[in-house]
Amino acid sequence: MTRNERKVIFASSLGTVFEWYDFYLYGSLAPIIAMHFFSGVNPTAGFIFALLAFAAGFAVRPFGALVFGRLGDLVGRKYTFLVTIVIMGLSTFLVGLLPSYGSIGIIAPICLIALRLLQGLALGGEYGGAATYVAEHAPMGRRGFYTSWIQTTATLGLFLSLLVILGVRSYAGEEAFRDSWGWWRAPFLLSFVLLAISVWIRMQLSESPTFQRMKEEGKTSKAPLTESFGQWKNLKVVILALLGLTAGQAVVWYTGQFYSLFFLTQTLKVDANTANIMIAVALLIGTPFFVIFGALSDRIGRKPIIMAGCLIAAVTYFPIFQGITHFANPALEKAQANAPVTVLADPAACSFQFNPVGTSSFTSSCDVIKSFLARNSVNYKNEAAPAGTVAKVRIGNDEFTAFEGAGMPAADFKAKVADMDKTLTTAIRSHGYPAKADPAQSNNVMVVVLLTILVIYVTMVYGPIAAMLVELFPTRIRYTSMSLPYHIGNGWFGGFLPPLAFAIVAATGNIYDGLWYPIVIAAMTLVIGTLFIRETKDVDLNH
Repeated sequence: MTRNERKVIFASSLGTVFEWYDFYLYGSLAPIIAMHFFSGVNPTAGFIFALLAFAAGFAVRPFGALVFGRLGDLVGRKYTFLVTIVIMGLSTFLVGLLPSYGSIGIIAPICLIALRLLQGLALGGEYGGAATYVAEHAPMGRRGFYTSWIQTTATLGLFLSLLVILGVRSYAGEEAFRDSWGWWRAPFLLSFVLLAISVWIRMQLSESPTFQRMKEEGKTSKAPLTESFGQWKNLKVVILALLGLTAGQAVVWYTGQFYSLFFLTQTLKVDANTANIMIAVALLIGTPFFVIFGALSDRIGRKPIIMAGCLIAAVTYFPIFQGITHFANPALEKAQANAPVTVLADPAACSFQFNPVGTSSFTSSCDVIKSFLARNSVNYKNEAAPAGTVAKVRIGNDEFTAFEGAGMPAADFKAKVADMDKTLTTAIRSHGYPAKADPAQSNNVMVVVLLTILVIYVTMVYGPIAAMLVELFPTRIRYTSMSLPYHIGNGWFGGFLPPLAFAIVAATGNIYDGLWYPIVIAAMTLVIGTLFIRETKDVDLNH
């Protein structure tokens, strides 16, 4: 590796680490974001809205891919991802200055979502630019190894966000960090410093030699969007790249690195600091495998490694997450086995509590009970009751009747929910359901082992994929064509995983049923990728 190649990889990777740091701060702080910006609704709805605001950034990533991908294929790789990092850094910094719901009301979550959308647009242009730029500098037979350093950046960005949050949280104390105006904002405000460093570093880079040569020869595309998506021969490859590569890669990534964190803190009630430390340790152990699998893909091919990652993940997710429960919160596992819970409700009155536009308030008696049980990680069975019946919940031998909140004034509904929560909390505690995981009973070493396995699955599907996406498309439309399937896969299939999984759990009553979503998507990618995606490791990029 020459000095210039090392500089290209370092500069591209460091800037991308900072950009992922900015993007994932929100996900790491979702419960606190819910408390400060979505306090106008009940806690379950607030947390779902916070997750959806998190997902909003993912929803617009494909549009960022179109805007900045086109710009990258017309103007160049370097200046395009310079623009994206400025947008990302400033948007993150402004989140740290944004007043909460208690100060400015509904304007607060609206502004928060607007900033998340800007972050998503920026990230939609960043990844494709960095991956393409590095791949076009790499020698034949080493592209998997070179681009795998870019693949580490998402994990390192998440690791950095967890590390900064952990440091500030430990310094300020949990209560001050969570409740005060300023401490939880510090990680967002730090992004301004990281932005300045990133811009300075990227200004030192020159344009990709492959793109520069094509530009000098006058062979650049005049209409990258039309050429990428208006011609079936290219559009077909884009669709196959989405369904046969990035969709499965995305759900494995977000299950291993984000849903696992949500599962620990929200489902298993593990202390947030402890959960962040365990995830951080697993990321630290697992991150070198991005480079290992990237380099291995130069020898045996990209496709076998990615498909194997999807297969193993789909087969083992249930036992791994059950193992995490066993080692992190054995009291919860015991209560679920010894104190069966049943919800007796009219099925027509039970909502699927996934509402991206915020139009549903989930006020039926069934929704009130299921919201409480899902928040408190109580497994339950569903039993149909006659139409129009007010929902009940049976905990052991005790039975409790809910109330119908439709049409009830907001203040009255909130008070009723608080009363019912108090009653049901007493009931589940008496049947052994813990308020939080007991550190004395937890086996943190085994939890980290299982989390590390999940991260290694991530490295299998993610390490080789940048090289493969770059190699699937010609130089003239590469930035545009590879960015769209990557960001639809990761932005939509992956980004909506946490709120969808939470809604599935609330609907079915099983804390593990949210895993069916990533399992089905990973299986789909395995089938389509195996049958229709060609191997690319020996492709010449100068075409």
